[in-house]
Amino acid sequence: MKPDLAALLESIRACRICRDEPQGSPLPHEPRPMLQVSSTARLAICGQAPGVRVHNTGLPFNDPSGDRLRAWLGLDRETFYDASRLAILPMGFCFPGLDERKADLPPRRECASQWHAQIFALLPRIETILITGSHARAWHFSRFGLEQRLREPLTQTVRDWRLFAAMRPALYPLPHPSWRNSHWLKRNPWFESEVVPALKAEVARAMNRQATD
Repeated sequence: MKPDLAALLESIRACRICRDEPQGSPLPHEPRPMLQVSSTARLAICGQAPGVRVHNTGLPFNDPSGDRLRAWLGLDRETFYDASRLAILPMGFCFPGLDERKADLPPRRECASQWHAQIFALLPRIETILITGSHARAWHFSRFGLEQRLREPLTQTVRDWRLFAAMRPALYPLPHPSWRNSHWLKRNPWFESEVVPALKAEVARAMNRQATD
């Protein structure tokens, strides 16, 4: 790990901006920033924000959503949590809390504005970015000049996966792996029959290439 990245990670893990200098209401609990990153990773998973179970355990995607995501990627837990090969960079590093309906709040805005550009500037080997959730899609599509695609429904964006996969870095916009999206998967069986096999092949390619460097 490069010294600059190590210092940046230390600053992120000590970050208390959303509690002490928030954009809006302060985070209602002690921050616990969670991410997984290294300068050697070629694959990045960019999602929304940790849920309460992840917040309590301190391990990204340590929940049913993570189980479904790992199944889509064809990865076991040991490989998934190998920071030297796979980066996990949610739009919000901390669990944002719950709304009045007990649903997760959106990712905190402070994380993206403060940290994300700095992190990606120090990850030159990232070749493939998996994007889950509307906030992650908005940030990364804007970053790569795809703002006009944000006007279309998620289903159309995911259907055009070949177009995004041909970019460099390759982008894979995905439905969120939450079990709340099971109805979307049932309505769109082409995702698991068409996109998931291609996704597994791309993940294997990126992971195996890193392992042989």
